[in-house]
Amino acid sequence: MRRDVFQAIADPTRRAIIVLIATQSMTPNALAERFDTSRQAISKHLRILTECQLVKQEQTGREIYYQLNAKKMKEVADFIEPFRQMWETKFNQLDNVLSNLKNNKK
Repeated sequence: MRRDVFQAIADPTRRAIIVLIATQSMTPNALAERFDTSRQAISKHLRILTECQLVKQEQTGREIYYQLNAKKMKEVADFIEPFRQMWETKFNQLDNVLSNLKNNKK
């Protein structure tokens, strides 16, 4: 089943995994040590993140390391960016209104 990337990041555990592997590759066992859950549960989250191409696997000896796929995360950032700009504009407009109100009271 092909999942949507936004379905994958909707889960707080998967978002936490993304944060952890953003700076260094980690094995499922190393990730499981950071959570109050089983290795199997972490593997399930990793499978979903892998299906969505948010993480990549790299086999080193007998271990599989997971790392963030920054290119796929850029797709998420590109989707969110217009909304960030919209809110930034609205906050700037609110700052101007509040500043004008404050200056008119003086």
